[in-house]
Amino acid sequence: MHIEHIAMYVNDLEAAQDFFTKYLGGHSDEGYHNKTTGFRSYFISFDGGTRLELMNRPDTADGDKTAARTGYAHIAFSVGSREKVDELTEQLRSAGYTVKSGPRTTGDGYYESCIAAVEDNLIEITV
Repeated sequence: MHIEHIAMYVNDLEAAQDFFTKYLGGHSDEGYHNKTTGFRSYFISFDGGTRLELMNRPDTADGDKTAARTGYAHIAFSVGSREKVDELTEQLRSAGYTVKSGPRTTGDGYYESCIAAVEDNLIEITV
């Protein structure tokens, strides 16, 4: 068994699609639009077969995104090396995204950074 995809609602569908394709190497489909409900989505595919479904609809609530909450905490992307973690972290910082932590080695041995991106959702960049 494997995770087929993870889904997240966003307010700005095109900006989210751009983030995951531009910075994290995802490939987007052409999108889907249900004209009756207003629901729209893109599937972003990554190496290894993992997919992320970005979704939007007009009646979606946008709740508080504090780090210490129940639910999904972050999405982690492996970039292959410490140097690439450092490089992508600096690229995202230079593009105006907030680096919440790192790059650093955590207590459990991960080398990572954590970025507040895509409407303040946390994206972890790791080896």
